Amino acid sequence: MMEQVHLAGEDEDELYSGYNDYNPLFDTENLQQDEGFQNAVKTSHGRRPPMTATRQFAIQRGQMGTTAGARLKTGLVSSMGARPVTGIAAADGSVARPMTAVKAAGYSSTGRGQQFDPMNQASKGPAPPLETKNEDTPEEKIKNLEKKVNGLIEESCLANSRGEFSLALEKAKEAGRKERMLGRQRDELFNGEQVNLDQTYSVLFNVANQYEANEMYQEALNTYQVIVKNKMFSHAGRLRVNIGNIYFKQRNFPKAVKYYRMALDQVPNTHKEMRIKIMKNIGIVFVKMGQYSDAITSFEHIMSEKPDYETAFNLLLCYYATGDRDKMKKTFQQLLGVDLNLDDEDKYLPHPDDKHANLVLEVIKNDALREKEKEAKEGMERCLMAAAKLIAPAIEQSFSAGYDWCVDCVKQSAFTDLANDLEINKAIMYLKQKEFSQAVEVLKTFEKKDSKCASVAATNLSFIYFLQSEYQLAEKYAEVAMTADRYNPAALVNKGNCLFVQGELEKCRDYYQEALRTEASCTEALYNLGLVNKKLGHLEASLDCFLKLHAILRNNAEVLFQIASLYDMLEDTPQATEWFTQLISIVPTDPAILSRLGELFDNEGDKSQAYQYHYESFRYFPSNIEIIEWLGAYFIDSQFVEKAIHYFERAAVIQPNQVKWQLMIASCHRRSGNYQQALETYKRIHKKFPDNIECLKFLVRLCSDLGLKEAQEYATKLKKAEKAKELREQRASSGTRRTGSGRSARGGSADSGHGSRQSSARSGSARRSGKTRASLPEANGPYEVESQNVDASYVDPLGPSTERPKTAARRRDQTEDEFGDEELGDDLLPE
Repeated sequence: MMEQVHLAGEDEDELYSGYNDYNPLFDTENLQQDEGFQNAVKTSHGRRPPMTATRQFAIQRGQMGTTAGARLKTGLVSSMGARPVTGIAAADGSVARPMTAVKAAGYSSTGRGQQFDPMNQASKGPAPPLETKNEDTPEEKIKNLEKKVNGLIEESCLANSRGEFSLALEKAKEAGRKERMLGRQRDELFNGEQVNLDQTYSVLFNVANQYEANEMYQEALNTYQVIVKNKMFSHAGRLRVNIGNIYFKQRNFPKAVKYYRMALDQVPNTHKEMRIKIMKNIGIVFVKMGQYSDAITSFEHIMSEKPDYETAFNLLLCYYATGDRDKMKKTFQQLLGVDLNLDDEDKYLPHPDDKHANLVLEVIKNDALREKEKEAKEGMERCLMAAAKLIAPAIEQSFSAGYDWCVDCVKQSAFTDLANDLEINKAIMYLKQKEFSQAVEVLKTFEKKDSKCASVAATNLSFIYFLQSEYQLAEKYAEVAMTADRYNPAALVNKGNCLFVQGELEKCRDYYQEALRTEASCTEALYNLGLVNKKLGHLEASLDCFLKLHAILRNNAEVLFQIASLYDMLEDTPQATEWFTQLISIVPTDPAILSRLGELFDNEGDKSQAYQYHYESFRYFPSNIEIIEWLGAYFIDSQFVEKAIHYFERAAVIQPNQVKWQLMIASCHRRSGNYQQALETYKRIHKKFPDNIECLKFLVRLCSDLGLKEAQEYATKLKKAEKAKELREQRASSGTRRTGSGRSARGGSADSGHGSRQSSARSGSARRSGKTRASLPEANGPYEVESQNVDASYVDPLGPSTERPKTAARRRDQTEDEFGDEELGDDLLPE
C-alpha cells in the first residue's frame, strides 16, 4: 500500500503554499518604524500620490534582497489578486509612477474656491422636480374610492362600539352606496375583471350587523340572505348562525334550529370550537321549546367533547325538568369536575424578598387576563350554588338531606370553600320555610369556624333574633359578627338597629355612618340613617340621605314616600305633591297615599283634584270614616245633598252607635225638601236614642210645621230629656266641686276662663250658623225666619273642630258648620 502513496518532493511546489502570505502594504503594526511613512507624515512627501502595489513590491525587493526576490519569482500574489501595472517602465527595469496620478482628482493650484464637482454636474443645472402623481387616472380614482369605503366601514364599527347604533347604520349604508358606485366604475373600465370580493363581503356583513343592532330584523335577514346565496363568497354559509340568532330573538324557535343545523353542516370537523358553540345554541333553543330530550342530546354531546360549567348547568336543568334524580346527581358531579384551566392563586401572592416579582404582580393582578379568570371562577361558583339550591329538594326526601349530599360532594371537589356557603344557604332555606329553630341550629355551628363564615353566620343570627324581638341576643350576635369582621356593613347595621330600638339615636347613627364608610352602597344603612335623622328632627340631612338612596334604588315606594313626607314636613307643598304623584304611579292602589294627596290639593284650594283622589281612596278603602266624612261634606258644599246621603249611610253602617251619622242623614233629607223622609229618619233615631235632645228638637219642629199631633208629645219628651240632662250636669258639677275643693284660687280662675271660652265659642258658632243658613237653597226657606238664639246643650253633628279631619278643619266657616241650622233655640218650642 505504501507503494501507491505519492510523496511530494523537495523540488515540487507545495500545494497549499501562499495562503498565509499577505501584502506588506497592509501591515500596520510596524508603522512607527516605517521610515517612508514617517517622512510622508512630516513633510510634503505625504501629498504625493500613493504608490502602487507593483512599485512597492519593487522597492521592497531591493531592500529585502533575495528573500523578496524569491517570493516574486514564485509568482505568488495576495488574496486580493495581482493588480495590473499602469505606469511606464523605467530604463533600469523598475516601474515608473502611474500616469493616473499626475493630477489629483478635482484639485488644481489655480482652482481654489471652486465647488467640488467631480462628476461635472454643475454644467447641467439643477435637478428637475419630482413628477406629480396623476390622480385623474381611472386606477387612482378606484383606489381612492376603495379607501373611502374602508374608512366608512371603520367609522360604522366604531360608532357601534360606542352604542351609537343609528349613526353606525347610517355609515354602513353610505359605505354600501359607495361600494356599488365603485363596482359600476370597475365594470365600465375593466369589464368586470377586477372585482374586490372581500370589500363587497365586508360592506354587506357590516350592513347586516348594523340592521340587527338597530333591531331591524327583517332587513338584517334580507342582507344575510344576499350574502349566503352568493356562491362567490367562500365560507358564507357560516353566517346562517347569525340568521338563527335573529330568529331566536324573534322567538321563532323552529326556524332558529333549522338555520343552526344548516350552519353546523357548513362548518368542517376541524373547527371544533365553532361546532360546539353552535351545538350549545341548538340545545338552548330546544330548552326554550320544551323539548328537553333533544336538548339533553345536544348538551351530552358537548360534555363528551369539551365540558364547560354553563353546559353542565343547562344539562342539570333539563334533568330537573324531566325529574331524573340519578342523572341530576351525576351531572352535579360532572359540574364539580369541570376544569376551568386557571392558574394557581398562589402566584398572585406577594414575595417578601423579590421586589421585581412584586412589581410584576402589581401589573398582572388586575389586568384583562386576571379579570377574565375572576369572571370564570365567579360564574362557576354561581352555577354551583344555583344548582345545589335547585336540586337539593328534588334528589332526596327532604331538602335538608339534599343539601347534605351536595355539601359532601363539594367538600370532595376542588371547590371546598363553597361548602360553608351551602350550609348558610341551607339555614336561609329554613328561614324561608319559617323553621327558625333549625336555622339557628345550623348557623350556630359556624361560631368556631373561620372568621368570614363566622361573621356571616352571626349576622344572620342577629337578624333572626331581631325579628323575634329578642334584642339582647340580637345585639350580642351583632357584636360577635363585628368582632369577626369589623368591616362587615350588615353587622354594623344590625348593631345600629338594636340601639335604635333602645332609643339611643345618636349612637345608632354613628354605626350607620360607619357602615356607609365601609360600603358606600349599603342601602339598609342609608335608609336607616335617614330615619334616624328624621326622628332627631334633622329634616334636611334626612332628605339628603333619601335622595341619595333614590339615586341607587329607582322607583322604590318606601324611598319615594319618605322623600314626599319630608317635603311635606318642610312645608314645600309643590315638591311634596310631585313626589306623592310619582309614588302613586308606582303604588296606585294605596288609599293612604291617595287621601294624603287629596289633602294637599284641598289645602291648595283645588277641590276637583282633591275630590278625585279622595274618591279613589274611598274606592280602594271604603271603610275609612275620615274619607267618608270628607266626601259627604264635599257634596254638601257642592249642593248635591242627595249624593252626600249615600256616604253618611255607609258611615252609619260602620259606626251604628254614633248618632251623628243618623242626624246627618236626616238633615240631608230635610235640606233636599224631603220632609216626610226626614221625619221618618228622626223617628227611627228617637226610637234607638230616646234621650237625644237634638233629635227631639227636630221632631218637634217637623211635626209642628206639618201639623201633626205628635208635636206636643215630642215637646214633653224634649223637656224631660233636658231636665234629665241638667240633673246629670248638676251631679257632675257637684262631684267635681267635692273632688276639687282643695284647688287653689288659680284653678278657679282657670275654670272661669274655660267658661268664657265656652261662651265665646258658642257665640262664634251662632255667627257661623247664621252665615251657613244665609247660603242655603230656597228649599230651606221656612227655617230661615227662625230665631238665631243658640241652645247651650246643642252638640254639633260633625263634632268639635279639633276632632275633625285635617281637611274639614281647614275649610271655610261656611263648610265647617254645614249643619249649623240644626242649632235651634227654646223659643221654637210651642207654647
